[in-house]
Amino acid sequence: MKYYILFGPPGAGKGTQAKALAEKYKLKHLSTGDLLRKEIAAGTQLGLKAKELIEKGCLVPDEVVEGMIESAFKTVKDVDGFLLDGFPRTIAQAEALDAILERSGETVTSVLSIMIPDEMVISRISGRAAVEGRADDANIETIKNRIATYHKQTEPEIAYYRSAGKYNEVDGVGSIEEVRDRLFAVVDAL
Repeated sequence: MKYYILFGPPGAGKGTQAKALAEKYKLKHLSTGDLLRKEIAAGTQLGLKAKELIEKGCLVPDEVVEGMIESAFKTVKDVDGFLLDGFPRTIAQAEALDAILERSGETVTSVLSIMIPDEMVISRISGRAAVEGRADDANIETIKNRIATYHKQTEPEIAYYRSAGKYNEVDGVGSIEEVRDRLFAVVDAL
């Protein structure tokens, strides 16, 4: 089983590229954002708490996200692997993911990192808010907080996965097709 992590700042195009990667390589795309939005839409207790945190630009507690991911690993069948989007976001989550996979004799296959500059993050997320009507993307202060959170909590994972020999970075600037081709080239070379 393959376990890929799709990495990059908010607005880098992870969700857009995940669909093509999942289709081409027969992977189950696990987007923590999508999983949490379903909980919010359903009005569950988890969803209400997640909504409050997301609207402030904060992260949802690790144990909640880890439980959703581990459950998917155990229940999803008929795929060649998983593509994680939005998890792990911290070193603690990366270590938890390693422990989850280790219990079943597995390991992270590769981190596929789509990188874009902060100015492009703001532009893309603001545009996404207008097109998709996502309230969590509409406030500029929330966007700036998400960027700061990414730099502080998520970027340290680059060194973590680089030291494990699993980090692969692609330039996220360009057309959807150009970025997709870069990602496919990385996966094909693994």
